[in-house]
Amino acid sequence: MTAAGEESGGRRRGRPTAGDSESADRRTRILRSARAEFAERGYDKASVRAIARGADVDPALVHHYFGTKERVFEAALETALAPVRGGLGRLPEVPPEELGPQVTRFVLGVWEDPSTRDPLLAIVRSAVSNETAAAIFRGVVTRLLLPRLTGALDGPDRELRAELAVAQLVGTAMLRYVIRVEPLASADPETLVDRLAPVVQHHLTAPDRK
Repeated sequence: MTAAGEESGGRRRGRPTAGDSESADRRTRILRSARAEFAERGYDKASVRAIARGADVDPALVHHYFGTKERVFEAALETALAPVRGGLGRLPEVPPEELGPQVTRFVLGVWEDPSTRDPLLAIVRSAVSNETAAAIFRGVVTRLLLPRLTGALDGPDRELRAELAVAQLVGTAMLRYVIRVEPLASADPETLVDRLAPVVQHHLTAPDRK
């Protein structure tokens, strides 16, 4: 049985117990330490032992909650992307003609916020340099993020259109926040929204030219 199953299988309804709170606190500390470790050392050099040391827990506890380093990385990635996932989940409520500006403003806003930008930078840098990390990143994006965007679209090619829109924004984020190419790195965020939103809108809703 997994750690998650052990924690949830026989839990009674009602107020969390002291053990529940302690377990949640340990998991939070481990994930926080993991994001910092991956940011500083990258995926290859990060270790479960170092993650445990940063969380002030025994390495066996990291394995108990998450298993392998790959699973710790995946969990850290999912928590880092939680604001993006939640925001895109509200897109079906947005009129189709407003999707471009909404998606563009939201994604750039996540990158502009240091509390979400720093973990994302750690994840992206690891994914760029390591195939295992890249595969985990790809899996999380295709499982958690793209379905929320495609759910707001119609048409048989909506998956491709969603991926093209995301590629436009991810490419911008890479140049602005990771590689820091000027003048893009110092451009006003509202200027970027104004220029990017029509392109994202085109990818999402423009009719097929066939």
